[in-house]
Amino acid sequence: MRIPRIYLPATLHGHSIITLDAKAAGHVVRVLRLRTGAALRIFNGQGDEYAAHVESIARDAVRVQLGEMLPRDVESPLRIHLAQGISRAERMDYVMQKAVELGVVEITPLETSRCVVRLDATRAAKRTEHWQGVIVSACEQSGRARLPVLHPNAPLGAWLARRSGEQRLVLHPDAPHVLRSLPAPTGSIGLVIGPEGGLSDDELEQAIAAGCKPVRLGPRILRTETAALAALCALQTLWGDLGG
Repeated sequence: MRIPRIYLPATLHGHSIITLDAKAAGHVVRVLRLRTGAALRIFNGQGDEYAAHVESIARDAVRVQLGEMLPRDVESPLRIHLAQGISRAERMDYVMQKAVELGVVEITPLETSRCVVRLDATRAAKRTEHWQGVIVSACEQSGRARLPVLHPNAPLGAWLARRSGEQRLVLHPDAPHVLRSLPAPTGSIGLVIGPEGGLSDDELEQAIAAGCKPVRLGPRILRTETAALAALCALQTLWGDLGG
């Protein structure tokens, strides 16, 4: 039986008893329906993960006994920063979830001219909180002990202006290069993917002028969420940990 993994953003110490926060406690009791003595894993998103079991369940608290620290090294050697054009709710959630499963270490939601979703400050904060929850759930499911960094929403121009040292790629169906024609990266990769309507010609030119290498993924035009998954799978197969 698969042992559930629970994210708890706290400093953890082996062989100690901790009290879960309200969100984690609710998940343990109402969703997983665990009982006293049930085994679980606790991780803090910084790489620490511990074997554990439920010590006690009360009306207002769930206490967990931590055991030994567990080795957990499932991070890809290829560090990918996904800069994803903001799309409709279910599509963006899907990209976030699968990007975590495929090993990205940073995600920036991009505001571009063809985004069909426009978020004011209040809605942006709510979406960021929601996306953070998607990322946590994907880490719990996929076995990752380190949470990818979710950056605040950013206009494409602002993201391009950041000095990151990344080798940057931008997807475009008419690009002259394919991924396998590129040399292996010597550092991290920044991957730019447009929203449902793609990047405008001006935005593509802006990205190229800022140092992004335009690449295509085969002869067909892909949806934004398909493009993200296909590109991440290809990158991890070529230079990451999906190629064995």
